Amino acid sequence: MSGKGLRFGIMGAGGVGGYFGASLAKSGADVVMIARNAHLAKIQEAGLRVETAEGAFSAPVTATDDPAQAGPCDVVLVAVKLWDTETAVEAISPMVGPETTVISLQNGIGAEPAFAARYGQDRVFGGVAQISATISAPGTIAKHSGFARIVFGELGQAQPDRTAALVEAFTQAGIETKHSTDIQAELWRKFIFLVALSGATAVTGKPIGEVLSNTEDRALFEALVKETHALSQAKAIGLAPETPAQVVTFAEGLPHAMRASMAHDLIAGNRLELDWLSGAVVRMARELGVPAPANAGVVDVLSA
Repeated sequence: MSGKGLRFGIMGAGGVGGYFGASLAKSGADVVMIARNAHLAKIQEAGLRVETAEGAFSAPVTATDDPAQAGPCDVVLVAVKLWDTETAVEAISPMVGPETTVISLQNGIGAEPAFAARYGQDRVFGGVAQISATISAPGTIAKHSGFARIVFGELGQAQPDRTAALVEAFTQAGIETKHSTDIQAELWRKFIFLVALSGATAVTGKPIGEVLSNTEDRALFEALVKETHALSQAKAIGLAPETPAQVVTFAEGLPHAMRASMAHDLIAGNRLELDWLSGAVVRMARELGVPAPANAGVVDVLSA
């Protein structure tokens, strides 16, 4: 199986889905996006524009608000907000054919089981999107991070032909790509980082550079990292003891002005993924008897 000729469906044309979908389309892949409202209208009129620090480009993508019009795809990338997971599970059904692979690129750690229950564990891959991007205007995606990576892996049996085709397609699109044989560890690694980034940048109202430069704010970030890592250990996820230090080092290398998508949503007055990030940590920690006071504090502040 070759990565050339794969048809991609993008469920959710926001920052993450929009950037990766546009990059795939720019490389020549057949891409259909599910979008809504003014964003949809602008994409249908002029294609999807992507703005980055390196420059801008426009990609010719097909866009619709009806998955039935999109039809079956070889790969469906799911990039909706976590509260839309259950809706997305059913909504993508017209896009899922007998050989379709579904990859969730959502935040958090709870989406994959919902898709696997509906479409089968061997049809669903876990995915980690490492990027900061938002809709800056209808039909336009702004990429804030200097990187754009996808890490993915099978939830069920190994599928070397399909994974090789995906690596080829993503790489051809200029997306840094890694196939993981332990996707649960990768999902938790990102979860640890994102819980801390979202909590610290949303609560303080500061970008990550300022958070890490302030003693009190940095202590909050590090506490969120350590609590979520402790939770992963209680759940027997295969992450090394040095993971918290690695996460902090990674954060120190981020663009100074970077904020988590939840912080952008807070500024814009949008709904937050809090219940699926620090909120999820607090619930799981309570069940397992793991202390999580920093995450509980984030929930209290942002729920007020």
